[in-house]
Amino acid sequence: MSALPSAIEPRQPALPAESMPSPSLITLMAASTGLAVASIYYSQPILAPLASDLHAGHGRIGAVPMLTQLGYATGILLLTPLGDRFDRRQVILAKFVLLVLTLLLCSVVSAYEPFLIASALLGLAATLAQDVVPMAAALSPAAHRGRIVGQVMTGLLLGILLSRVLSGFVAQAFGWRWVYGSAAAALMLAGLACWRWLPSLPPAAPTTYGALLRSLGSLWRRQPALRRAAIAQGLLAMAFSAFWSTLAVMLHQRFGLGSAASGSFGLAGAAGALAAPLAGRLADRRGPGVVTTLGAGLTALAFVAMSATTGLEQGAALVMLAALAIVFDFGVQAVLVAHQTIVYALEPAARSRLNALLFTGIFIGMASGAAAGSLLLAHAGWIGVTTFAALASTAALVLRLTARE
Repeated sequence: MSALPSAIEPRQPALPAESMPSPSLITLMAASTGLAVASIYYSQPILAPLASDLHAGHGRIGAVPMLTQLGYATGILLLTPLGDRFDRRQVILAKFVLLVLTLLLCSVVSAYEPFLIASALLGLAATLAQDVVPMAAALSPAAHRGRIVGQVMTGLLLGILLSRVLSGFVAQAFGWRWVYGSAAAALMLAGLACWRWLPSLPPAAPTTYGALLRSLGSLWRRQPALRRAAIAQGLLAMAFSAFWSTLAVMLHQRFGLGSAASGSFGLAGAAGALAAPLAGRLADRRGPGVVTTLGAGLTALAFVAMSATTGLEQGAALVMLAALAIVFDFGVQAVLVAHQTIVYALEPAARSRLNALLFTGIFIGMASGAAAGSLLLAHAGWIGVTTFAALASTAALVLRLTARE
C-alpha cells in the first residue's frame, strides 16, 4: 500500500506543532468519533427484531454484536497503524467513505449469514474513531493533552452509550433498517465537515505497511506501561460489555420491557461520559495513575452492588440498575482517558500504533464479555453476569494498584 486515494484532496494546511485546536475543531472530532463508534453498538438493543426478521434464534443472534466487536478489534490492529504511515486526514476520510457504504449495506441485507458478514465489515470500517483520537493528541500541546483528549473521548463515549438509546427508539418507531440508514446519513454529513475543516498531519513514521505491523510486537515488548494499560482496560471492557450486551434480554425476560426501554438505559450510562473531561483534567494535574485506581475501584464496587438488585421489587431494581450504570460507566471511562494519557506519552511518533494495541486489548475484552455474558445469562441468570463483571473489574483494580504510572 503506497498511498491513499488522491480524490480525498484538497489537503488542508497543517496546524503549527504547538497551536491549540479550536473549540469547533475539537467538537467536530468529538462528533466524528461518536458517530463512528456508535455504529458497532446499534445492534444491541434491537437483537430481538433482528432475530425475528433474519430468521435466527436468540442464541444465534448474539453473534452479531460479537462479530462486530471482533471486526473492530481486527481493524484497530491492522488498519489503525496506517495513521503513523500516512497523513491522518486522508486515512480518516477514506474510512468515512467505507463506513457509510457498510452501514447502507447493513440496512438492506435480508438474511442472517450475509448480515453477519456485513456486521464484521462494519466493525472494520468503524475504526475511524481510533484515528481521530490520536489526531487530537497530536494536535494538542503536552500540558493540555489530557483535557483535549478527554473532550474528544466524551464524543466517543456518548456515541457508545447514546447509540443504544437512538437505536432502540428508531427501531421501535420506524423499524431496525432505519437505524442503519439514518446512521449512514449522519456520517456522510460528518465526513463532509471533516473534508472541509480537518487539518493535515504529516506522517510520523514514513515506512512500509509491513514494517508498521512488525513494529507492533516490538512496541508491546518494550513498553510495560502499554501492556498494563491494555490488559487492565480489557478487563474493564469485559465487565462493561457483559452488562450492556445482556441488558436488553434481561429487561425483556424479567420486566417485559421492549427495545426502546432497554435503549433508554443508555441515557443513564451516558452520564458516565462526563468522566472523560474530568478525568483528563485530573490526569493533567495529579497524574493518570490516581485516575486509573479510582476509576477501577468505582467500577468494581458498582458491579458488586448490582448483584443485590436481583432481590428487589421491579421499580427499585430498575432505579438501582440505572444509578449503578452511571457509576460503573463513569469509572470505566475515567480509566480509559487516563490510560490514553499514559500511552500517548510513551512514543509520540507511534501514537496510532500504541492506540491500536490499547484498543485491540479493549475490544478483545468487549467481544469476550459479550460472549461470556450471553452464556452466563442463559445458565446462571443475571447474578452470574454481575458476578463475572465484578470479578473482571476487581482484577483490573489489582493490576492498577501494582503499577507505577
